[in-house]
Formats: sequence, structure tokens, C-alpha cells
Amino acid sequence: MKATKLFEHYDHEWIVFGRDPEKPTGIIDTNQYMIKARGAAMLLDPGGVELFAPMLAAVAQHVPISSIKHLFASHQDPDIISSLGLWDKTLEGATLYAPWIWEGFIKHFGCEAIVYDPLPDEGRTIRFGDTELEFVPAHYLHSSGNFSVYDKSAKILMSGDIGAALLPDGAPFFVEDFDTHTSAMTMFHQRWMPSNKAKAAWIARVRELDVDYMAPQHGAIFKGEDVVRFLDWFDALEVGIAV
Repeated sequence: MKATKLFEHYDHEWIVFGRDPEKPTGIIDTNQYMIKARGAAMLLDPGGVELFAPMLAAVAQHVPISSIKHLFASHQDPDIISSLGLWDKTLEGATLYAPWIWEGFIKHFGCEAIVYDPLPDEGRTIRFGDTELEFVPAHYLHSSGNFSVYDKSAKILMSGDIGAALLPDGAPFFVEDFDTHTSAMTMFHQRWMPSNKAKAAWIARVRELDVDYMAPQHGAIFKGEDVVRFLDWFDALEVGIAV
């Protein structure tokens, strides 16, 4: 599993993991994220059960596993959090932040030692190291209980399935040609995002944030002006239709 740093400043880092050449056939490639700050680490959408072993090995190259004190699940899908039961057996004293609406579902993946900290619909801001992490409501995009994560200091928005693209194996971590990239996003967003009203509310929230990188759970990461290009493209796209 490949890894690359999105941000590094003293003891504050963002790392993305993905592009696993050994992943099982038929499994959609996913991006897993880790934030490190002041000796503690948080995994964001840590992935499915089938990726646990390579993910654990990749993370261990960057931090001691004992430093992972926090997990985040943007919603309930198995490609995001079905590895929970294995992390539950691996970590000590960790907390999982996830939408309150999915607690009874996510715990089916296994949650005995990890403490579930349910996120209210309106979101929440927490301190993590020397930064603030804001859980930004992204409901119905695509899940009915869903959040993005904004790191104010790093200027990174982990957007979950918003901005996702279905790319071929080995694709680069970053968007290289936005206009070409839209062809890999259109069907996914129109079919999986059910609400134009919810879409508009999320876009309005994000336009108020200072974002250098928008990091989705599938596909390539947007940086610089491509973040604004994505918001404009998404704003103009009619969603909730089958094509």
C-alpha cells in the first residue's frame, strides 16, 4: 500500500494511504487518511476488513500503533469501517467518532474496546494536538448520516465520498487534469448523491472554509484552484438521477 504526505509542520502531519496493488480483484480502491499531532494519531475512514493487514503495516511505518487513539468513520459503509473489529482487537483506549445515526449499524463490525463517541447532526469541533478538527455535516452525500472533516491548521478537508472518482488501478494521488477528471466523477455523484438541497448546503459550508486540499475517500485529491473548480462543478451538477 502506497503512502504520501499531504501536510507536514513540526509534529502535525497528514498522510494518505491507498493504491494497494495487492488488493483483491473487484474491490474499489479507497483512500485512508491519518493525522498525527503531538504524538497521537487519528485514522479517518480506515478501510474495509480486506485491507486491514496492508493498512496496519503501512501505518506502522509512520507511527507506533499504540499512538492511535482516535478513529473516524464518515458513515457506515463497509469500505470505510468494516475493519473496525480488527482495530478493536489491536488498539487500546481508542475513541471512534462517527454519526450518531449509524451507531447501531457500525457496531455490527465489532466494537468492544473502542469507545463510540456519536456525532450530533449539527457537527462538532474538537481539539487534536495543536489544531482544531471540525466535523462538517455532509448528510445525504451520499449517506443520510455523513460528515466531512476539516483541519483548520493544515487547510485540508477530508470530504468522504464527495469528490470521489472511479479511477483505474495505479492512478496518481492528485488530480492532474480537472476537465478530464470530471468524466470519472459524474455518474458516481448523480447516482449516489440523492439530494440537490443537501448538496447546496454542503457547498455553502465549504465555501466558507480555507481549503488547500480536498481529500475524498475514492479517487484523486484536489489541490489549489481545483478545489474551487470542484465546488463550481458540483454546484452545477444535478444529482439524484440514475444514468
